[in-house]
Amino acid sequence: MIIVRGCGLPGPPVPITTEDKEGIMAFNPLREKGIPIDKQFKNWVDLNSKPYDKETVHPYTRTRGILMNGIEVEAMIFKRQFARNTSDMDLRRHLALTRRVEQEQQKAINWMIPGDESNLEVTLGYEQVAVDLTAFLARNEHDPYVKQALDFALLEDFDHLYRYANLMKLTEGKEPSSVTKQYTEITVGRPTALEHRHPFDDVRDFTDFTTADPATKMHILTIVAAEQQTMNYYMNIGDRAIDMLSRGLYLEIAQIEEQHVSHYESLLDPNASWFENLLLHEYNECYLYYSLMQDEPNAQARALWEESLAMEIEHLKMASELMKQYEKQDPEALLPQSMPEVFKFQSNVDYIRDVLASQITLTGDQAEFVPAENLPKDHRYFSFQSTVNAKGSPSETVIDSLVRKTGNDYRQELAGPHPIKMFQQAEAIPAVQRRLQQPRA
Repeated sequence: MIIVRGCGLPGPPVPITTEDKEGIMAFNPLREKGIPIDKQFKNWVDLNSKPYDKETVHPYTRTRGILMNGIEVEAMIFKRQFARNTSDMDLRRHLALTRRVEQEQQKAINWMIPGDESNLEVTLGYEQVAVDLTAFLARNEHDPYVKQALDFALLEDFDHLYRYANLMKLTEGKEPSSVTKQYTEITVGRPTALEHRHPFDDVRDFTDFTTADPATKMHILTIVAAEQQTMNYYMNIGDRAIDMLSRGLYLEIAQIEEQHVSHYESLLDPNASWFENLLLHEYNECYLYYSLMQDEPNAQARALWEESLAMEIEHLKMASELMKQYEKQDPEALLPQSMPEVFKFQSNVDYIRDVLASQITLTGDQAEFVPAENLPKDHRYFSFQSTVNAKGSPSETVIDSLVRKTGNDYRQELAGPHPIKMFQQAEAIPAVQRRLQQPRA
C-alpha cells in the first residue's frame, strides 16, 4: 500500500492500493479513493513550489517535471476545446472546475524549475524527455505502425539534443552533460536539416481505439502531449535569445516540433467521442502520476506526483459519471482492469543505437516511412528541402561554428564511436547529408 500524502491539503492521507508482483489486487484508479474536488484548490503559498537545485537534481526528476507540465497543459487545451464545442451549461461548468485544478497542478509542477536554469539548460531537459520518453514507449509498443512512428521521430529528437548541446558549448561554454549526466548520449541523429518534410508527409494513419491495446492509447496520448509542449516551449522562448544563430536554431527545430505534433496527433482515433477522450485523458494522467511516483528520488517531486494522482483519481471518476450520464456507456468497459506496465525514465543508449543504424535514412511519404534515396527525384520532399534550406540551415551552422572555434563538435558518446561510420567525424557530416539528399535517378 502506498500512502498519498496530503501535501498541505486538509484531511488524512489517501491510501492507494497497488499490486505487488505476487499480489492479487491490481491498481485500478476507478476503485481507489481520491481527494474530493472541493478539497483540491490551494492557496498561493502552497502553489509556489520551491525550485529544485539545478546542480544536484537528478536528470530524470527534471524530465518528469517537464513531461507532467506538458500533460497538464494538454489536459487544459483539450477541455477548452470541449467547452467551446458544447452548449450544455452544466457540462461547461464541470470542465471549468477540473480545468482550474489542472491549471494549479501545472503551475505547481512547472514552478519547480529554478530561475537560474538558463533557457538552454531547460531546453536540454526538454530534449532528454523527448529522447528517453520516446525510446521507452517504442521499446514497449506492440502496435508495429505506432512503434515505427515512435522510432522515426526518436532519431530526430535525438539529433535536436545534439544541436542544442553544441549551441550551449558554443554560446555559453557550459558542459551539456552537466544537465543530462550519464544517461543519454549526445551525438548525431537523423540530421535536422534533412528532417524538413512537406506537410502531406507528416500525416499518419489513425489508430482504432476500439481494438487498440490500452498501453498503445496511453503511449499516443502521452507523446502527443509531450511533443505539443515542446513545440509550445520553443515557440515562446526561441525569440529570447540575443544572437541570430541561437534564434535561428530554435526557429528551425520549433518547425520540426510542429511536424512531430502533426505526426503523432494523426495517430489518435478521430472516431472517439468527446466523452471517451475526456475519460482517456484523465486515465492517462492517473497512469503517468502512478508511474512516476514509483522511482522518484526527490521527496518534494514524489509528494507532488502522489498528491496529483489522488486528484486525478477524482477527475477520472467525474469523467466516468459524465460518460454514463451523456452517452449511457459503461466507462469501465473502455478502460483496463489494471494499469498497463508503468512508464519509466531510464537510459536507452543501446536501443537508440540500433534504431540509428537501421533507420537514419528514412523520411515520410504520405503515411509511410521510406528511405529518402528511394523517392523519385521529383518528389515534393526534395523541392520542400530546397525551399526551406535555400539559405542554409541553422542546425548545420551551429556545428560548423563550434568546429571552427574549437576544432571539434561536442559529443557524449557513452557506448563508443557513432554506430554509422560516416558520422564518426563531424567534418564528414555535410557529405553524408548531400548523399542522403540525392534523389534516385
